[in-house]
Amino acid sequence: MRITELFTAKSIALDVAAPDQAAIIDRLVELQATHGNITDKEAYKKALYAREAEGSTYVDNGITVPHAKTACVTRPSLAALRLSAPVQYNAEDDGTTDLLFAIAAPEDGGLHVDMLARMMQMLMNEDFVEKLRAAKTPAEFLDAIDAQEEAQFGDESFTQQQIPQNGYRVLAVTACPNGIAHTYMAAEALVKAGDKLGLPVKVETNGSDGTKNALTRKEIEECDGIIVAADKNVETARFDGKPVLFTRVDDGIHKPEELIKKVAHGEVPVFRAKGGAQAAAEEDTAGESLGRSLYKHLMNGVSHMLPFVVGGGIMIALAFLLDDYTIDPSNFGMNTPVAAFFKTVGGAAFGYMLPILAGFIAMSIADRPGLAVGFAGGVLAMNGTNFADLANGETTGISGGFLAALLAGFVAGYVVQFLKKITEKLPASLNGIRPMLIYPLGGILVVGAIMCGINPIMGMINTAMTDWLNAMGGTSKVLLGAVVAGMMSIDMGGPFNKAAYVFGTAALASGNYEVMAAVMVGGMVPPIAIALSTTFCPKKWTPDERRNGIVNYVMGLCFVTEGAIPYAAADPLRVLPSCVIGAALSGALSMTFGCALRAPHGGIFVFPVVDHTLLYCVALAVGSVAGAVILSLLKKTRAEA
Repeated sequence: MRITELFTAKSIALDVAAPDQAAIIDRLVELQATHGNITDKEAYKKALYAREAEGSTYVDNGITVPHAKTACVTRPSLAALRLSAPVQYNAEDDGTTDLLFAIAAPEDGGLHVDMLARMMQMLMNEDFVEKLRAAKTPAEFLDAIDAQEEAQFGDESFTQQQIPQNGYRVLAVTACPNGIAHTYMAAEALVKAGDKLGLPVKVETNGSDGTKNALTRKEIEECDGIIVAADKNVETARFDGKPVLFTRVDDGIHKPEELIKKVAHGEVPVFRAKGGAQAAAEEDTAGESLGRSLYKHLMNGVSHMLPFVVGGGIMIALAFLLDDYTIDPSNFGMNTPVAAFFKTVGGAAFGYMLPILAGFIAMSIADRPGLAVGFAGGVLAMNGTNFADLANGETTGISGGFLAALLAGFVAGYVVQFLKKITEKLPASLNGIRPMLIYPLGGILVVGAIMCGINPIMGMINTAMTDWLNAMGGTSKVLLGAVVAGMMSIDMGGPFNKAAYVFGTAALASGNYEVMAAVMVGGMVPPIAIALSTTFCPKKWTPDERRNGIVNYVMGLCFVTEGAIPYAAADPLRVLPSCVIGAALSGALSMTFGCALRAPHGGIFVFPVVDHTLLYCVALAVGSVAGAVILSLLKKTRAEA
């Protein structure tokens, strides 16, 4: 436990005018109360006066440290007050006071003594005291304390006592687009960092299997603040009135201590969610760049689309595996009853991928009213419906595919947002018909007209892209495989990784299965390459890294690229280039061998449905070994190994 963990920015007041002891103590009590750990402020005030009656708490050099140990304090805390003008705190004091530190400690034990001892040792340094007097903001004041404590004591705790806890001071919510790896890695990192700092953290995960460890209303009311580490929109209206720190899920993995300290020190602004969940989402993204906001909306659509793509795609792939090609080559996948079942059911799920993508992009932008409008736009995009064909009695045209569905989702979301704006001033009596009539009717009408107008253009673009992908051969195809596979390893779940994966699924939806094969093998290489290096070059790695390397075999084979993240974070200049080269080599070989994958996920479990399975295994093995060799050559042998 460090001294800085007992402060918050709210418990520090600078350059306050207070003419006497009574005014000073009143202000110190209010500052302490911001911690939420004092059940009776009057009792705490009496305890401070009682201590002063025993003898002045004036130290020297203008510093006074009022303190009290009382049952009305549930957990320890500190408050600081810097006066605008020095005052005579007690009549018997040798000098005037302009800098005060108030200590609040629970009744059990001698915790206040430990706190006081640490403070006194630090305040003996005159340069440190001058920095406190020069600080312009509470944050600067805290930084000065933190730096001095680090310089004098390092990581040494000021007490051996168990610090009493009153629930969770810091709460968190984690969510990544796919809800698979980053969500849970960030949660684990935040919990571990909280334990290290003596600030237990409860984390709610919004993963692919739903919300787990949900935050309760009582926990939210009692906490100091909430960290929302998410790359997709999460429900935040419940945090209204609490300090909320919005950040990326990657920050939860790489900067957990920094995030927790910001909340604990009161450096996070209070979140206001007027008007419900959608308003909360708007406030959430208010300070984001346009690019990041669009990315979050896109990833919300992709994350909801993936179960349809994965489930349907694997079933379609199984249909080809189980069918008899010789019966009727033109009807391959439907020749036998078993194959027909898998193809039909899988196709039903797979066929909804574009409407789901568009619907949930729109929902991310406009909340629930956007879902129906986006879904309808996605269906029109998928069918290629246009005015010219409708005039001839045709309801379908050339599908705009993935790109048209993306456009439909964003158009639908912002159309509904526009409808919300223009209907804000309708009489309150009409509020009930806005979500039930105006938004869906007006939104579908407008989006329908827009999509029917631009579908021919999007259809031509989609057809051209599909033809380009399918026509690629030789060097160009190999290069494409190397690029998309390498991108899967650049940031392992970040924007480059997601861009490559989305490109692969778009190609898959367009009937080009070779790109998806290259994407998946590129994502499998990094964990396996690292695992191989930890196994065959153990002296290059720490004991923990070697133990976790075994897990990376499993993660790599299951197509969970994120297993490599801890290694990449610890040594990015060696790990990332090695993994990128190995992944790019595997992707190039996959394309060279003509490997094709009709399922967008599954790792080794879908290898049986890969075209040229044995050669695909060769591509994976060659890239993984190459990455491991390069990594092992770049890594230095550890001295303690």
